[in-house]
Amino acid sequence: MKKKIASVLILALALASVLALTGCGSDDTDDKVIKVGATPAPHAEVLEVVKDKLAEDGYTLEIVEYNDYILPNKAVSEGEIDANYFQHISYLNNYNDENGTDLVSAGSIHYEPFALYAGKTASVDALSDGAQIAVPNDGTNEGRALKLLEAEGLIKLDPEAGFLATKLDIVENPKNLEIVEMEAAQLPRVLSDVDMAVINGNYAIDAGLKLADAIAIEADDSEAAEAYANVVAVKKGNEDSDKIKALVAALKSDEVKKFMEETYGGAVVPLF
Repeated sequence: MKKKIASVLILALALASVLALTGCGSDDTDDKVIKVGATPAPHAEVLEVVKDKLAEDGYTLEIVEYNDYILPNKAVSEGEIDANYFQHISYLNNYNDENGTDLVSAGSIHYEPFALYAGKTASVDALSDGAQIAVPNDGTNEGRALKLLEAEGLIKLDPEAGFLATKLDIVENPKNLEIVEMEAAQLPRVLSDVDMAVINGNYAIDAGLKLADAIAIEADDSEAAEAYANVVAVKKGNEDSDKIKALVAALKSDEVKKFMEETYGGAVVPLF
């Protein structure tokens, strides 16, 4: 009986050792996998460029594509992915304020100028009284869109509203424009149904819209260029991890800079 008990204990200890070693191996493997959430264009396309570079450093990059602005942040907060690359810093800060999260930027990568595109009306001068202009309906992006319309002389905003302005902050609207708020991803799809639309750079690129054809574009030296830098976002405390540092370094490489400049015709401006 004693021998039998001793054998069982030895077997149990051996099994525990194997499980412990397996667990350590799994952790090591996880440390070499970087799972990043991104919208399809340009973010996922840019991430594809750095796959080989990260592989040379011993990392496997897994890209998870999203088509909205909420799920990629939830996925980082809940630990489903290591980082995301789809949003600008102002949106990230606003998201944290509204949701009580602690996501931080691990690095600024690029800037996407907002642009006003023609739908049923070809030019600003041709806009009729009551014309419809669609804008994104999320926090900071609506204010940014309205500021572009203000720069074109179409409306005037309450200066105290800043980049968080909504259509309720319009204090002058001489053409009685109807500002149509909607989810940013839907804007390219409704462009032909409205007179004009201010469209986020990533969704414009994904829809095949060219910056050269836009009616109006944010200036590269505008306040927006700094306020809307697209960042790699992670949970606070993870920004200094080896794999996140490797990811940011790869995204700031000369190869990525060349890809952005040659691929997007000014719609994606590297910030490094």
